[in-house]
Amino acid sequence: MSNINITSFLRFLLVGGTATALQYLIMFALIHAIAMNAVLASGIGFVISAVFNYLATAHFTFRSGTGHQQSLPRFIVTLGAGCLINVVVLYGLTRLGVSLILSQLLTTGVVLIWNYTINAIWTFRKQPA
Repeated sequence: MSNINITSFLRFLLVGGTATALQYLIMFALIHAIAMNAVLASGIGFVISAVFNYLATAHFTFRSGTGHQQSLPRFIVTLGAGCLINVVVLYGLTRLGVSLILSQLLTTGVVLIWNYTINAIWTFRKQPA
């Protein structure tokens, strides 16, 4: 059974959106509650939301039985590659004269497809029965 299907894709979107909202919520809470530096607050929010994203993607999106020893390093590699793709595509589009907003929207779509596909076929690959 393949991990690539409409249900897992919609769950992937839901988890990603929730993780993003969680990062922003944590960042703003830390800034406003204890006057934390914004960059540090964002970094803390990112780490906490990344842990949530990993766990939710494993258990909710793909319902993976893959052990964390295998899937967590793969998730981190996929995340890092997605970050690199983000930088390269955004740089390339803006160098071609595409507006920043449109470039970021297109880049986000490319990274979304990358992350979903690689997580489905490699990170959380279903094991043969």
